[in-house]
Amino acid sequence: MNHGQSQTSSRTNGNNYAGGDGTWPRVNGGGARHGSDSDTEREYRSNSRSDPSSQSQSRNFRGANGHRSPEERISASIETTPDPAPPVPYWSAKRHLTCGNPTPDPHWSSKNLGWRGAAPGKLKTATAALVICLNIDVDPPDVVKTNPCAVMECWVDPHTMPSHKALEAIGSNLQHQFEGLSVKISYKPILDPSLEDLKRFCHTLRKSAKEDAILFYYNGHGVPKPTTSGELWCFNRNYTQYIPVSLQEVQVWLGSPGVYIWDCSAAGNLLTNFNTYGERRDQETRLSGGFPEGTQPIMNSLQLAACGANENLPSCPELPADLFTACLTSPLDIALRYFIMNHQLPNNITADMVMQLPGDLKDRRTPLGELNWIFTAVTDTIAWTTFSREIFTRLYRCDLLIASLFRNFLLAERIMKNYHCTPHTYPPLPATNTHPLWATWDLAVDTCLRQLPQLLGMVVNANSPGIPTSSGVTPGRIGQNRQDKEKPPGEKPPSYTPSRFFADQLTAFEVWISRGGSALTKKGPLSLPPQPTDVSTPDMNGVNGNANMNPSSEQHLVPRKPPDQLPIVLQVLLSQPHRLRALILLSQFVDLGPWAVHLVLTIGIFPYISKLLQAAGPDLRPVLIFIWSRILAVDSSVQTDLYNSAGYRYFSNVLGLRNEEQLPNSSEHKAMCSFILASVCRDFPHGQSACWAEKVFDNCYDRLEEHDFLLRQWTALCIGQMWDAHDEIKVYGVDRGTQDKLISMLSDDSAEVRAAALYALGTFMGASGSANPNNHGGGGTGTMHQLEERVHFRMEVAVATGATLAIKEDASPMCRKELLVVISCLVKEWRGYFVVCAWLYWEEDRRWRSGSLGHHNGSSSFHEDDITNHAVAEWLESFGDDDALREENRVLLSSFFTIFVLLLDLSVDPYHEVATNAQTIVDYVMALLLESPFTRLESTSLHAPPTAPLDRHGSPQLGAMRARVTSLQSSPPYHHLPPPNLAKDRPNISRNDSMASTLAGSVSNTLKRTSSFANALKVLTGSIAFPSSEDGRSSPSLAGSLLPSALRHHDLAADVSRPPSPNMNVAQYSSPYSLSPKDPAPPASPRSYDSQNPAMDFLACDVMEALMEEDMERLRARRKAGRRSHSVGTGSLPSPSHSTFSMDSNASSVILGLGTGTGIRDVLPLKSTFFDWCSEYFKEPQMRQAEADEPGSVQYNYQVWRQIRNDQVIKETESQAPHAEKSRWDRPLGSFTVSGHPLTMVFHAYDKHLVVANEHDMISVWDWSTRKRLNYFCNGNPKGTSITAMEIINQDVGGIILTGSADGIVRLYRNYDPTLEQGPLQMVSAFRGLNEIVQSRQGTGLVMDWKQSAGTLLLGGDSRVIKVWDAQTETQGLDLLTNSESPVTAISSDSGSSQTFVASFADGVVKVFDRRLEDDDSIVRTYADHPSWVSNVRWHPTLGAQFISASLDGQVKLFDLRGPDYASKTWGAQPHGLSSFDVHPISGVFGSNATISSDHWRSQRIQIHSLKHNSTLSVLNVPSGLSAAPIRGLPSHYIPRSTSFAFHPTQMVFANGGADGCVRIIGCGLP
Repeated sequence: MNHGQSQTSSRTNGNNYAGGDGTWPRVNGGGARHGSDSDTEREYRSNSRSDPSSQSQSRNFRGANGHRSPEERISASIETTPDPAPPVPYWSAKRHLTCGNPTPDPHWSSKNLGWRGAAPGKLKTATAALVICLNIDVDPPDVVKTNPCAVMECWVDPHTMPSHKALEAIGSNLQHQFEGLSVKISYKPILDPSLEDLKRFCHTLRKSAKEDAILFYYNGHGVPKPTTSGELWCFNRNYTQYIPVSLQEVQVWLGSPGVYIWDCSAAGNLLTNFNTYGERRDQETRLSGGFPEGTQPIMNSLQLAACGANENLPSCPELPADLFTACLTSPLDIALRYFIMNHQLPNNITADMVMQLPGDLKDRRTPLGELNWIFTAVTDTIAWTTFSREIFTRLYRCDLLIASLFRNFLLAERIMKNYHCTPHTYPPLPATNTHPLWATWDLAVDTCLRQLPQLLGMVVNANSPGIPTSSGVTPGRIGQNRQDKEKPPGEKPPSYTPSRFFADQLTAFEVWISRGGSALTKKGPLSLPPQPTDVSTPDMNGVNGNANMNPSSEQHLVPRKPPDQLPIVLQVLLSQPHRLRALILLSQFVDLGPWAVHLVLTIGIFPYISKLLQAAGPDLRPVLIFIWSRILAVDSSVQTDLYNSAGYRYFSNVLGLRNEEQLPNSSEHKAMCSFILASVCRDFPHGQSACWAEKVFDNCYDRLEEHDFLLRQWTALCIGQMWDAHDEIKVYGVDRGTQDKLISMLSDDSAEVRAAALYALGTFMGASGSANPNNHGGGGTGTMHQLEERVHFRMEVAVATGATLAIKEDASPMCRKELLVVISCLVKEWRGYFVVCAWLYWEEDRRWRSGSLGHHNGSSSFHEDDITNHAVAEWLESFGDDDALREENRVLLSSFFTIFVLLLDLSVDPYHEVATNAQTIVDYVMALLLESPFTRLESTSLHAPPTAPLDRHGSPQLGAMRARVTSLQSSPPYHHLPPPNLAKDRPNISRNDSMASTLAGSVSNTLKRTSSFANALKVLTGSIAFPSSEDGRSSPSLAGSLLPSALRHHDLAADVSRPPSPNMNVAQYSSPYSLSPKDPAPPASPRSYDSQNPAMDFLACDVMEALMEEDMERLRARRKAGRRSHSVGTGSLPSPSHSTFSMDSNASSVILGLGTGTGIRDVLPLKSTFFDWCSEYFKEPQMRQAEADEPGSVQYNYQVWRQIRNDQVIKETESQAPHAEKSRWDRPLGSFTVSGHPLTMVFHAYDKHLVVANEHDMISVWDWSTRKRLNYFCNGNPKGTSITAMEIINQDVGGIILTGSADGIVRLYRNYDPTLEQGPLQMVSAFRGLNEIVQSRQGTGLVMDWKQSAGTLLLGGDSRVIKVWDAQTETQGLDLLTNSESPVTAISSDSGSSQTFVASFADGVVKVFDRRLEDDDSIVRTYADHPSWVSNVRWHPTLGAQFISASLDGQVKLFDLRGPDYASKTWGAQPHGLSSFDVHPISGVFGSNATISSDHWRSQRIQIHSLKHNSTLSVLNVPSGLSAAPIRGLPSHYIPRSTSFAFHPTQMVFANGGADGCVRIIGCGLP
């Protein structure tokens, strides 16, 4: 998903956050270029980023990856123009690496913990018991107090009032302190309780709390210490005795779960014994049957203890007696007092002055409120950076009270450890008292307290002794005893200077992001800590090779440790002044990847970011949209939150904005909104209805034609999710003509947009857009109650037919895959029509072969009646005199037949995933055919063993076969191949041989079209003997298509007889017959079926009518079920289309009792992964330079080195070119031998690579400087065909091998050089470049010309047209008619931006084409000087408007476009016949080698001629290596030579491929 056509110059990514009244502050994060601080670091960037589907020449305003420069990302108002970008690499986008399959997670990814606090043991506090056992004025017997000692309890001095009043005041204060933590909980003070009262209160609390947690606070300062056996103390009713209470009893009274606070000396005894008793009790519960539903183990309880088992509480008189409680419930009061005790401040600031600190804890603009805010941020951050993610989520993100207690516990640990008292918790926590952030807290307190004199309005003398303070601790809390002085009229209150704490922390966060936050690092203290729940990512590749998107050298790297400031950024969101900056930094952080989004969600951002949607200003729109898109991409479960809070309306309103100025970079952000809304709709009917009510469908419809390709793509995907399984929205969409608009989008320049439109059409036709892989959908287009039955039928057929005709020749396998999903929906609902089409095709194929056998044998064993034509004619006659109805049905059947023929074609698609999915559909149809009543017709041939014509020179051609079905003469033109070939000396080109090479020639062509079909027939007709393969090679599609994957032991990558697999070849064949032992056995074979059911007395037209009527019954059932569900009040929710709509009719409901498909495994519709693949765009970094563009990265350095090396090569060779025009070309550089005949060769312009193809389908890559073979692989073209053309594209940045074979297929391969360690050799893409092959005695197969600067691929050969393919859009341009009956032998494009090219023909004619003109006028010049086959044609390397051609008779001619229609010069290069010819691209020389004939076979003559000096530079006679004269024909029927000759594109070198397989590299003897 990268940048589209001509709009690329204005596209930015989602970080261009310009505000309404200006731009945001510059944030040097995402795109800033900074050097790495370690050579082990790598920028984390998925290699799956996509290149532009269609890029214009405005590309030079962008970086090499299509993204804006860093400066452009920050401000839309400042445009910069970076250096021109390097050449665009073609076929290198994300879709070429993944073909629409979601990318597996990186090796270091893990199963992330639930961020909602839903982890096991989640607690929610409902009530609280505050048990205070003080017995004021009576000291317990085991306590010896110091003098003076701590006396304050809850900031009350109990000796200043009567004991009973003091106790009440302490209880009231304690309740208020806890309410300051969480006011929603009911707190019950229990003062000096007796045993009976304590038991009663505990039972009451558990009854009211139900299954929630109870807080049990115990202050035992007035009773003995807890015993070592775990007993705490209370009183008898007369307060004359201390009564022990066992923790076992407390556990029984309170149940579970609970939160316990033990504030007493030796509190560790309570904690350890509580755990001992709890574990024992939980074990007993498990042995007795487990925990009742809703209850939790006691060990899920939380505990906080003031000290260890052998420790006493501090008694320092400057501290309160309940220091632990004070830290937990009033942390700011004790923290400031503790600071004053340990720090000397200027101006004699005392504790009494601190007591008068102005402000409100809840007002962040006041000093007290700001300190409380900072304290919360600091303690949250300490916990985040110290504890595990699981502990942090459980303690700090589940319950407000628990989070406050454990946050404040960190302060208690810091203070009490200074008094030799160590607080404890359960679960145990690491120590945090020495965390460096405490120093930051002290600095913030120091900064605030230094302003106290001014804030209190005092005139402080530096020499004054200050305000005297009392000994001990002043009673009361901060602010309680503050006396505000009256100010004189007109005097301004003292101003408070806010702390820079948050601004500084944001700066630190910004530095982290800009200085390496995006980099990977080695595992260690700076890396992301592993989680205990790490799970290895399952291999999504299966048997298809390596799908790793990152270089293998980065496997040891992981993301670095997240910044410590992340929780602080969360707190800053609460502040209006810092909010915008915090959101910008947060967006840059989540842009780092899914791991960053999970961290942000774990830290607790979700409630804050949700609230911002309610009242966010326009300036926050871009950044909120960006962050939400990242959240939805990582965790789609927030769709329910957006629905419940109506947050989806925020994004629907943005999507509906008409004023583009209200939103900077509106197209990108509207695309994000479309993604967010699509995610809300996915698998969520309520979300679909809500978005529909908000006019989201209309807004998406209106933006399907926007200039930005990303917006077009996501609005189509959003429509696809909105009407997925939702009948009413489908009805609404049809009323607006949405399906027609989507079909019109199938001609879009962007392959992603075309695939998105197909995805939307797929969900419209019944495919499932669900994230659940087991939900395959079904049910067609739903009820469509507003349409008549026949109109509904015609609409479904029209949608599938329109998509078929638009995509059938698409070069993108991703689009072809999505087309198959649409077709599978039609097959699912209208299977009867497809069975009829399959039967027509089968019988026509057999009848043609019967005629062929009869021609040779004089007789035929097959029925001679034309049963298909008779059946179709009788079926049409059944419609009576209604000509319109007859024509309508004929057109419908013709449409189904067109789609079925395309399915056969796609089942042998050169791209394995497309072929596999098509085989699944075809086999489903054929299985239905073999179970249909057609097998019981008297004249059927479904039972006969497959046979083939004896001459094996052809197969029934699709166009000719369809022509024999006279009743379908008006079917749409869909001619793949020409009429059958009658030549006897050359085998016919079968488009299916590449996928059916294991089947011998006796297998019918119909079976050949899909190997899995043949395997299915093996299962069904076990008596048929299928011969073995002739060449011993099996096709990739036969890799156990009917075998369990566990039986496939061999390594596909190690088999050189198989073509390389794509990077992510994840398609799985689904047989219509289950192979699981648990599933029922497959149905009986046709033979056994026939033996049990003898031929019935009905006609083929009866079967056709019955099958079609059954389809109509299925439609009626679907419509009827939909109306019923609608009438019972389902409202706007969709009906369950996957169940009711796909019901099969009962056997008694239609004639012949068909019940088609009842015994066949339900494998349709196919499941698309395109939406998940597109969603990855919002998981990938968009704000940073790609690694290839980041200075200092390995990729960047490598590309810089390549560019320098390439420039040096060009400079050197340009200086050598003039000398080469007058020097001898006889310096041997080396030689090597290849297997077979080296008939096609191509040099790499910059690397020392020579790619050689033999006469069959094997390709070898050689380093010609070291004579070492680098790679050797199979192209996969059918047996009997050859690789007739090769190119190396993207040579500036590496190289992709592009091959063209005689079957019209173009294939592309990457990673062919193993020395670069880029991964295994992989197929990038494959498509049918020519689909109208003209058979001739001697053809040329496919010839091509590649123009890197324009990204155009010209294809010709055995065809009457020359096709122009656009590599950027992967679409076909104009078909240029050759106006010749001879095949094209060579094509050569003019250099530069010229639109002209020259093509040579087998009849000796050379024509010049201008692509700017219409088809009929495109041929601007025609030259007929050559008397024989033109071997090659090339433009003059130095002079414009001139080209050179050579024919097999040895003549070389020079033509001038400005001259007459004949050659200006002619040379007799090879008097005994010419084999190969080439012209050096930069030096004015041409070369050729002679034909190996029966008269001249011992050696081969090579001649190099100078164009500038018109002289022969060298004549070489190299040995042919043959031991005898050739007596057999040419090695290939498509290449009229047995040797080859090719110049190097830049260097003064040529290669000669000999008849013995020896390739000689010869250079120019430069001075």
